[in-house]
Amino acid sequence: MDSPHGASLSAEDFGLKGPRGWAFRGVEFSADPGSLVAVEGPSGSGRTCLLLALTGRMRSTQGHAEVGGERLPGRLAAVRGFSALGPVPGVSDLDPSFTVAEHLRERALLRRRFGGSPRALLRPRAERAATARATIDTALEAAGLDLAELPKAERTSVRDLERLEALRLSVALALMGRPRLLAVDDTDLKLSAPDRALAWELLRGLAAGGTTVLAVCSESPEEALTVRTRPAAETDTPDDTTTGKEADDAIAETGRA
Repeated sequence: MDSPHGASLSAEDFGLKGPRGWAFRGVEFSADPGSLVAVEGPSGSGRTCLLLALTGRMRSTQGHAEVGGERLPGRLAAVRGFSALGPVPGVSDLDPSFTVAEHLRERALLRRRFGGSPRALLRPRAERAATARATIDTALEAAGLDLAELPKAERTSVRDLERLEALRLSVALALMGRPRLLAVDDTDLKLSAPDRALAWELLRGLAAGGTTVLAVCSESPEEALTVRTRPAAETDTPDDTTTGKEADDAIAETGRA
């Protein structure tokens, strides 16, 4: 049974095939709620497609998975309801022209209008503002992003953030919805060794707090449960070749973010 926060994960012969071949196939693993699961493999091996399939954003075509007790591919909408995406290129990118404050306010507004109860919209404006501020502060603290340390504090543009700072902001935005499953793509991309260690420390801490974390990476940390994907050439039949991007373009669900 799931914990109050995290979602269990499991997959059996899980795969996704598009018009040009397999993005990934034969994935099998099981993870308890609050686990740190690292999806490891070379670029083009279907890592992002697997992440999107396990969060209900893409429809698998082989085998099945269970996420928080919901069976995939049948219960995509249910899984989307309690999972959230951190940074996933082409899906949940930060707007480089926005400031940090604008991103946070936008996400708080969206959560209030579409993620809360209708009764919450009838609360006094000051109460709604205080609730939103508390939600933002809690998410920023959990993501380890100190606005005072940014070049222009909350008025800093996304384009001026360091890679690790942008990662923390994306995670904070995702955490505002209190997800049971948090998915992060390209976790260690373009990070120095010290920053890579800090990124894994962040995700490890979130998992320890009860949130299940699914993180795509090129090299997983020792303490993570590692799921490895292989290049398409190693999983396809001779007539079936594809890349993860092609499968993403062909099969991606609408409303996936």
